[in-house]
Amino acid sequence: MKNPTVDSHHHFWELSRFHYGWMPPGDSVLKKDYLPDDMRPLLERNGIDKTVLVQAHESLDEANWLLGLADSNDFIAGVVAWVDLVAPNVGHVLDELMKRPKLVGVRHGVEHDPDQSWLTRDASIRGLKELAKRGIRYDALTRPHQLEQVPPLADEIPDLRMVIDHISKPPIASGEVSPWDQDIARVAEIPGVYCKVSGMVTEADHAAWKPDDLKPYVQRVIEVFGLDRLMFGSDWPVCLLASSYDDVVSAALESVGVISAEDRAKLMGGNAIAFYGLDV
Repeated sequence: MKNPTVDSHHHFWELSRFHYGWMPPGDSVLKKDYLPDDMRPLLERNGIDKTVLVQAHESLDEANWLLGLADSNDFIAGVVAWVDLVAPNVGHVLDELMKRPKLVGVRHGVEHDPDQSWLTRDASIRGLKELAKRGIRYDALTRPHQLEQVPPLADEIPDLRMVIDHISKPPIASGEVSPWDQDIARVAEIPGVYCKVSGMVTEADHAAWKPDDLKPYVQRVIEVFGLDRLMFGSDWPVCLLASSYDDVVSAALESVGVISAEDRAKLMGGNAIAFYGLDV
């Protein structure tokens, strides 16, 4: 029996429930509720069986809300929640959340944290060690200039399993590759660190991007991570700023190029299942 296909990165939100301060000002396609019933037909149309639901608000209230959605929607195989990793009681909070079987990871918005060196702070490292102790995966939401912090973090916590979200958001719109290409290669040298082939269209020219714009970046992560440590993610509904769900799926596959059926199955599900330990 083949592995289920997995979208390893998407969000849900409800505007009356939480304030999403990261959303762009003014009118936006993002400024409406996006919930499981909105996503289900997209998954069916694209042959996606399971998903990983990722935090969009930094609160424990949202963590519990997302876990509740996962409990009531079978297609959600795992939740990556937000936890205050620098809080003194972070271990207790994690133990409580782990009573919910679909908690598979934790994410903190390093890219927009006021301390751009958040990953190497003593308090952050203490919290991340609590994740490693419990085998909880860590989603690293970084910008390219923050990738240099990942190797020293891995030296400090070698058993922390990490995935780099959105290939660390290189400047696809401008076509620049360096120094991102060297920094992502250094991260890829760390055993056990994975990378999500996700979030790329929103770093490209929203109005005029094409799959060829993504290829240099996708080919680079294939070169340095190999196809055993990459996983597809849609970043829906954020991707709607630049693309439909269907086009994100097809563009990711086109930018990967010709690969074996076995490698395609890893990229489109098997690696996410292995990394997060999804019960599918």
